[in-house]
Amino acid sequence: MTRLLEKWAVDPPLVFAIFAMTLFGIAMIYSAGVVHIPNAVTQDAWVKQAAWFAIALVAFTVLARVPLRWIEWVAVPSYVVGVLLLAITLVIGTGAGTAIGVKSWIRIGGFGFQPSEFAKIATILMLARVLSQRKEPLTSLRDLLLPSVLVGLPLALIMLQPDLGTALAFGGILFAILFWAGTPVALLLLVASPGVGLVLSFDTRIWSAYIVGVVAFLYLYRYRLFLFESVAVVLANVAAGTISRPLWESLKPYQQNRILVFLDPEVDARGAGYQVIQSKVAVGSGGLTGQGFTLGPQKRYDFLPEQHTDFIFSVVGEELGFLGTMAAILGFAFILTRLVRMAEESPDPFAGLVLLGILGAWLVHIFVNVGMTVGVVPITGIPLPFVSYGGTFLLMSWVAVAIAVRVAHER
Repeated sequence: MTRLLEKWAVDPPLVFAIFAMTLFGIAMIYSAGVVHIPNAVTQDAWVKQAAWFAIALVAFTVLARVPLRWIEWVAVPSYVVGVLLLAITLVIGTGAGTAIGVKSWIRIGGFGFQPSEFAKIATILMLARVLSQRKEPLTSLRDLLLPSVLVGLPLALIMLQPDLGTALAFGGILFAILFWAGTPVALLLLVASPGVGLVLSFDTRIWSAYIVGVVAFLYLYRYRLFLFESVAVVLANVAAGTISRPLWESLKPYQQNRILVFLDPEVDARGAGYQVIQSKVAVGSGGLTGQGFTLGPQKRYDFLPEQHTDFIFSVVGEELGFLGTMAAILGFAFILTRLVRMAEESPDPFAGLVLLGILGAWLVHIFVNVGMTVGVVPITGIPLPFVSYGGTFLLMSWVAVAIAVRVAHER
């Protein structure tokens, strides 16, 4: 029996940890539906999640036995299909759940799915295939152009939906894979610098000092860039600071409020700030051991917003307390650490890059979801892997697990 389980799981430590995390998620989704005034949306969500889990296990069982070279070969066609689906979504896409105003779903009859979840895996495979074929390290901005375009195309299509949370995951994929491919950390910082400049442009003095710092960094950088590359970095940072005001004014009021309430939730305590305030109250009221499974008052009286999806971690904090949240975070830490160890042990460059791409996507999901429940990052509407309700997300996450164990352990 043990041998059969090990053969099915391929990598027992990773698979069993994710299996346990998924069961934990179903239990918390069930708890999220236990409220004083039941509703069909949250009450039956755990049943649907369990059904998707069964489908995901079937998909895992099949895909975990696909040869590595087949996975590498399918990278290009899957990437093309993923981009096409994202483009089609902009035309016929619809919203759902917390993202009712976002064109992120394609519905065929009674069935609906999110192409962006498929596009994540397709982009990881494509990026891993391209970079695994390189013989030289990535040491210049020109070397990063093709990887950035491969990620930037689906990312741009997702931003047009608009879906900021999913777009952030693509950023995590890019930086994680580039790092594992041997890109110097300093070069990655230069790539991310325009985003930092955009954030710092709220104060002219701070932004000016930052630009001076970027110029000094370019001058002292160990791997000297070509002149046009250095100029491009400076111009990108200047452009980021220049467009910050028009970009802010182009945001819709609710989008501006999300940023403002991140800085001070009391600015709109009954509107945009309501979600984070109630979430922090729920997490804080859990104390050390929590209010008890299904017994959280914030949840039972429906004060928690979207408690079975985006704010499922608030339910964990309220009902299981500090010990429960730490157990969940340690579980995620084990999963991510296991991915890194598998990448280190794999002799195949393609396998290592795929594993780090999956890690990058999951890390962004975990950090942003947990962070927004306690108010350390703005609310973006991004699910917690294996725990939040969401059929497509759970299925594609298990597909990623299947790919991870296959590429890591085939020799």
